[in-house]
Amino acid sequence: MKHIRIIATIVACLYIAQQSEAQGCVAIRSNGNSCSRIVPGQDKSWVFNLNNRYFRSYKHFVGTEEQKERVEHGTEVINHSFSLDLTLTRQFNKYWSLSIGVPVISNVRSSMYEHYGNSSTSPNARNNTKSFGLGDIRLTAYRWLLDPAKAHKGNIQVGLGLKLATGDYEVQDYFRKNDSTWVVGPVDQSIQLGDGGTGIITELSGYYNFSHRSGVYGNFFYLINPREQNGVSTSRGGTVSATAIKYFTNTMSVPDQLMFRAGYSYMANALSLSGGIRIEAIPSSDLIGGDKGFRRPGHVISAEPVVSYMFKKVNLYASVPVALVRNRTQSYSDKLRTSESGTRVQGDAAFADYLVNIGMTVRF
Repeated sequence: MKHIRIIATIVACLYIAQQSEAQGCVAIRSNGNSCSRIVPGQDKSWVFNLNNRYFRSYKHFVGTEEQKERVEHGTEVINHSFSLDLTLTRQFNKYWSLSIGVPVISNVRSSMYEHYGNSSTSPNARNNTKSFGLGDIRLTAYRWLLDPAKAHKGNIQVGLGLKLATGDYEVQDYFRKNDSTWVVGPVDQSIQLGDGGTGIITELSGYYNFSHRSGVYGNFFYLINPREQNGVSTSRGGTVSATAIKYFTNTMSVPDQLMFRAGYSYMANALSLSGGIRIEAIPSSDLIGGDKGFRRPGHVISAEPVVSYMFKKVNLYASVPVALVRNRTQSYSDKLRTSESGTRVQGDAAFADYLVNIGMTVRF
């Protein structure tokens, strides 16, 4: 029984707060919960997971260097992002399970540059744009590679699925250009509800138990988005610039996404404490398809503490990944401009200090 409990604890750590999202303008958005949340070896059951996620991004980075003057001058872009992720998993037998994840997302973006401009001294210069609705639904099949009834010390699970383009990737709102002029246009890529692409989900998870109380876990997630661009304008209701057209940033890209997690878990009766590293990223180049279109590539490396409490068929948990490294890397268009001018060009992006996940898992 103790082996089953520690397996359950570590598998929960594999999947706690496993939505793929970065903490800010690097637009890795929530796609629903990607986990089966099943204890290995259990036959035919249903598992329901509810996860609440929130972050506030406001610190701007170019590469790993923070642009502190943005906050000092009050020109920072602030994203408030909240998502409710609902995941239902069917365990068919001790090897196979199928999971569907449905995210509901709410975003508020506050900025000056999208409205009056960062140089404006008007008290009305800072304004908000918003988005709310269904995100991109995910459907994923999972299989344990080893017989869970025998592999008590460790196991590996593989996952393959689809991300469906169910989230609205053309959300529009009003942009206030001065005291009397408003224009309607698509909101920023970072608060769009979807990316407009049908993606291929790949996952690899595993755990190893040192004892009936402790063990290590790891998870790798990669979303392949073959579509290059979704055709949504980046001009926010204005006129597309010649520079944007020249360097292919006049429409939004449909980028790949990746995440890696690894850590150590310790269980004391029903309480579990875990700690590890979490890496989330948008690459500048995709595995399949082209790299044109506007994107803010980059990655976040976070320390991720997790606490969970299990009683009967319910598991309650909370995790707060705290950013250690925030890196806004060069995009495809940045590289084109650098090659042409001979001077390094690199855009910025806003990141959060931390991310909050609170949720519960129930097995039926």
